[in-house]
Amino acid sequence: MLVELNKILFNSRVKRIYDAWNESKNNEDYSSIADTDALLLLAGDPAAEDEPMKKGTCLQQWLLGYEFPSTFLLFQKDKIVILCSASKAKILSQVSGSGTVIPVEILAQAKAKDQANDAVPKFFEMYSSKTRVGTLTKEEYTGKLITEWNKLVSDKKGQVPELVDMSMAVSGFMAMKDDEELKTIQGASNLTSTLLKHHVIPRLETILDKESKISHDMLAAQIEARLGSGDGDNAKGPDMKVWSKGKNLTDVDWQLVEFCYSPIIISRSTKTGYDLKYSAESTEDNIAHKGVLLVSFGMRYKSYCANVGRTFIVDPTEEQEAQYNVLLSLQQELLSFIKEGVTSKDIYQHALSFVKDKDPELEKHFVKTAGFGTGIEFRDSAYVLGPKNTRVLKKNMVFNLDLGFADLKDKDGSKYALHLADTVKVGSERSSTLTEPLKSAKDYLFFLTQESEEDEKPQKSERRPPVQPKTNGTPAKKTAGNKVLRNNRRAAQDEVHQTAAAKLAEHQRELHEKLHNDGMAKYSEEGSGTGGKEGKGWKKFQSYKGEGALPSEAERLRIFVDRKALTVILPIHGFAVPFHINTIKNASKNDEGEFTYLRINFQTPGQLAGKKEDTPFEDPDATFVRSISYRSTDGHRFDTIYKQITELKKEVNKREAQKKEMADVIDQGSLTEIKGRRPAKMPEAYIRPAPDGKRLPGEVEIHQNGVRYQSPMGQKVAFHEDVLFSNVKHLFFQPCDHELLVIVHMHLKQPIMIGKRKTIDVQFFREATDVQFDETGNRKRKHRYGDEDEIEMEQQERKRRQLMNKEIRAFAEKIAEAASASNGETLELDIPFRELSFEGVPFRTSVRLQPTTDCLVYLTDPPFLVVTLADIEIASLERVQYSLRQFDLVLIFKDFTKPPLHINSIQSSAMDDVKNWLDSVDIPMAEGPVNLNWGPIMKHINESPHEFFQGGGWTFLKGTTGGAESDLSDQSGSESEFEAESEDFAESSSESESNFSDASGSNESGSDFGEGSDSDSGDDWDELERKAAKSDAKRADAKKARGSDDDLSEDDRPKKKTNGKAPAKAAAKSKSKGKR
Repeated sequence: MLVELNKILFNSRVKRIYDAWNESKNNEDYSSIADTDALLLLAGDPAAEDEPMKKGTCLQQWLLGYEFPSTFLLFQKDKIVILCSASKAKILSQVSGSGTVIPVEILAQAKAKDQANDAVPKFFEMYSSKTRVGTLTKEEYTGKLITEWNKLVSDKKGQVPELVDMSMAVSGFMAMKDDEELKTIQGASNLTSTLLKHHVIPRLETILDKESKISHDMLAAQIEARLGSGDGDNAKGPDMKVWSKGKNLTDVDWQLVEFCYSPIIISRSTKTGYDLKYSAESTEDNIAHKGVLLVSFGMRYKSYCANVGRTFIVDPTEEQEAQYNVLLSLQQELLSFIKEGVTSKDIYQHALSFVKDKDPELEKHFVKTAGFGTGIEFRDSAYVLGPKNTRVLKKNMVFNLDLGFADLKDKDGSKYALHLADTVKVGSERSSTLTEPLKSAKDYLFFLTQESEEDEKPQKSERRPPVQPKTNGTPAKKTAGNKVLRNNRRAAQDEVHQTAAAKLAEHQRELHEKLHNDGMAKYSEEGSGTGGKEGKGWKKFQSYKGEGALPSEAERLRIFVDRKALTVILPIHGFAVPFHINTIKNASKNDEGEFTYLRINFQTPGQLAGKKEDTPFEDPDATFVRSISYRSTDGHRFDTIYKQITELKKEVNKREAQKKEMADVIDQGSLTEIKGRRPAKMPEAYIRPAPDGKRLPGEVEIHQNGVRYQSPMGQKVAFHEDVLFSNVKHLFFQPCDHELLVIVHMHLKQPIMIGKRKTIDVQFFREATDVQFDETGNRKRKHRYGDEDEIEMEQQERKRRQLMNKEIRAFAEKIAEAASASNGETLELDIPFRELSFEGVPFRTSVRLQPTTDCLVYLTDPPFLVVTLADIEIASLERVQYSLRQFDLVLIFKDFTKPPLHINSIQSSAMDDVKNWLDSVDIPMAEGPVNLNWGPIMKHINESPHEFFQGGGWTFLKGTTGGAESDLSDQSGSESEFEAESEDFAESSSESESNFSDASGSNESGSDFGEGSDSDSGDDWDELERKAAKSDAKRADAKKARGSDDDLSEDDRPKKKTNGKAPAKAAAKSKSKGKR
């Protein structure tokens, strides 16, 4: 049976109905059914999806667990009679029979192809025999059964019972929730809170921070799309990137999750104004980036509802902050006040009194009701928390506590509203929130203007906006030229330095702990293995289907290379044996005297063949032929065979490599061109990868579902290439500031073919050099010479670049808008932050790498680099040593099957900036003094990720940066101690070398005297004095040890570099001896 009904639940809820019915004369909640003989529940055809759920349908689902269209229920004092179709009767028969609280009788209608029976007349006869029947009089239904029922009623007019409205009693039946219902509502609340916290808030922050142009209804559609979108082959499931972050959502049945209503997004640009009703709709206007934004949505899980409403304020005034704080205080007050035994009107009056005490001006703006009961029915009108409702609240009732102020006005006279809604459960002493409550009003206040940032801390965002980091938090020093002046408060500087370093270390410790916990959760015992990567399989191949397919040359029993079948036929003991070329490893030929030897080696297990060491075999335990040798006096023939085998092997290997290379290339589909108007264009543009042939500029056009690049390739042929929005992962705009190109760059989800080249990056650019412009102002040069002419040219150049940046950026923003409209998900335009850039070697040459909000990029020249920050598992800083001027950065990806990315030779002066940037984007990092061999490490991790995390995970990288630094500092300290105890001559010479020579390559000397350091900062006077005092103390100790000041005087003076090198070597030797 497909549908299983819960008979125990049915019996308990039927008992609740009959208990309430029997006590209706003594209970005001059920007084409407006090004098009734029966209760009638009608149901017609299913309602449309956009219609709210009827109370009768809610009662059906509460009673039976499912909706049964075209089904009537008649509750009589002694039994329940159900009228339904024959198919539904089979399902409903589960709740009939013995063991029921009240007997259940089922009247099944005849099937459509059979002759009509007396089920409907019999049911009507039972109904008409009653005097007074309770039903839902305000609800109307449609359908064949309803039409037939209405005809019977009209025909028997005057003989039917009196009808009374039982809606208030039905609300009372369902108001108190049992344990199973509360568990389901908590699940719906968890879904609602997760969507708010991990998608809606970060999405709004991004829109406000970047001032993205997006309409209210589009954002609402994007929120709804987190549950899945599309139909058929284009269907997308729930967005588990969002839902996986929620609490207790692992066992959710996603087919039973839906929205109670379409999410409501309202801002100051909404043409209908601020409407706090749940019947409001998100409009097509673009979201305003200033003022008040209202967001509300509800989730339904297993038919039970949970709701949440929040207010976001951008650059709030003091008055708005105070009003929001009143709203938050009111919610906390009502949670304490709402409890078992309190009436609905008392709750509203208490709320009104509280508002009046806090701010009398807000009393007239308070909403007309403070909430309503919720459950299967989203808004139960019988339990509205209004000034006239006398209903008494009971334990385990669930309400949507809906608070707000409407028609408020700011300083410029524009209206706004404040809204705060949560799902709450009534308790015996106080109420509790089921959705995650608002802890502080400041959590939903955004400060985007510079003035506000000085007074208030900016709102935390999912990814903090990149800013130029200070070196380990050191305050800016006062400089004159290249000299460092004294800072007024050295102690304050040290305190800030230590505080910033401590905060970074603490944050990194939290990130490492979260990383380890996530790894343990992701790679459970069952999930251990290759980390999701499927191992290589045995690839079967066939040379011939049978003996008849062998070529005629096989009969001659001579070695023959069949290129068509990719096979080498070898004569073995009088038989022609075919060997597929994939079974052959290689061939070799040797000449010895008058004979020529041809040796053919085969692929066999146990061979250490480098990358093919793990080549699988169908049966590795079988007996394999490792090689076969042939001897012949016909050397020319063996030469030919050897060349044929070698060429065929190379050809097959090349073909397989190409096939493997193109395995992930996708066919994008067709571009839908815009009709009825001209598409937006970017003229004079070039594309990379560049097409073959003459380099000519083209134009980029924005169409309905993608962009098209068109370029003339000669007089007849035109080159065009399409990129669909559905395949675009990141969109970048790089201005021509400090660059020769202005760039629009697309990083794709899957590679495509452009011409004959495979690429995952498509770039459109325009050159910003003088060659691109036609200068026609040369007459002025006849009359003006020198600096004035050059200044004017520079100003014109600067103006041209600004105009070009503005034009291309506007075009890139149009691409982002069109992609967002096409995909249903916003595609953000990302711009590199040059002030955070650093130089490194990701490929073969040193390039300037620039962080963006979501990526680390290099876009100026191919090969391009685009690294998504969300894909990074951990960053490892290597070769971090005091004596080295460069270090390496290794990025390990969350997909362990991808090789780590090495960015080498980054200047040590940029280390603090790199660390602060990595920390600001929540990437765990570690550092070490040497390079690690990541190939074997990643292979070990992929073999068993569970064992890797079980054994400590990434702690082998020394955990956090703080730990690594302390280890290094301890090591350097021990070395300097040994130097002090070594031979006097070595110490004196090495000291002189480090202080007055650059031969040692010391970073310290470079920063002190400006030799070979890229950094424009140095030690201040206090630091220099401290080092000088330490140096003097060492010299004094050395003099005492020698017993004479005069003996050391000559050695102490600065000498030529030739005199300093030998002692430095001696110091190094004594140091190395001491280490042994």
